[in-house]
Amino acid sequence: MTRRAPRLRWRLWYGSARGAGLALFLWLAPVGGAAAQTITAASYAEPTTRYAHGVLGDAVEWGALVLTLAPCAGCAARQVTLRLPETRVFEDLAPRLMTTETGDVLAMVVESDLGKGARLALYDTSGVVAATPFIGRPNRWLAPVGAGDLDGDGRIELAYVDRPHLAKVLRIWRLEGRRLVPVAEMAGFTNHLIGWDVIPGGLRDCGGGPELILADGDWQTVQAVRLGPDGLRARSIGRYDRPEDLDRALRC
Repeated sequence: MTRRAPRLRWRLWYGSARGAGLALFLWLAPVGGAAAQTITAASYAEPTTRYAHGVLGDAVEWGALVLTLAPCAGCAARQVTLRLPETRVFEDLAPRLMTTETGDVLAMVVESDLGKGARLALYDTSGVVAATPFIGRPNRWLAPVGAGDLDGDGRIELAYVDRPHLAKVLRIWRLEGRRLVPVAEMAGFTNHLIGWDVIPGGLRDCGGGPELILADGDWQTVQAVRLGPDGLRARSIGRYDRPEDLDRALRC
């Protein structure tokens, strides 16, 4: 299968495609001041077939995460490689960079355990900073949607669809220090079919605040979902016919 390069969209994650090259994704998140050797790019490396799931269209996943660091005074740009144990893989399209409210840059990844399935994890050069629990069973996966200040309170939330082929639950987590804390959830959404090497949709702001763009669980309509003080609210913004309909909605 041909591996397509990740697509970029200014200030919005515009979806992602399976690939081993550099992946730089910009987010609806405040950008802090430059820190010494800030992470500037991330990619997966060391392909492996040790996890027989193939949800993304082939049997190849990744065993390592490569972080590229910016040069600083007295030091050169360099790369740091973080390797998973043999019981885990990065079951993902490409790492995504996000900036926290304190200005730290982290890599957001889907990490799967051979016995416990997938989790969403945030990495820096030292390893895992924060992560959700594993789903709890092998061959169970999650599809990221986006990350940013979804409710306007200055803190960063992360969104993904838990088991987009089965449970179809949109889950929102908030980054608090070195923990991811559950914030809200709503059933009846999806953004991926088994075998796709893309995750369409993502996060947009058309002037009225951040919205998550997904399909309803039956693939009939394009949905825009907001996080507010009273939780998640969804509205239909058009008919779903093909994955491009979700990407088109990101362009407002």
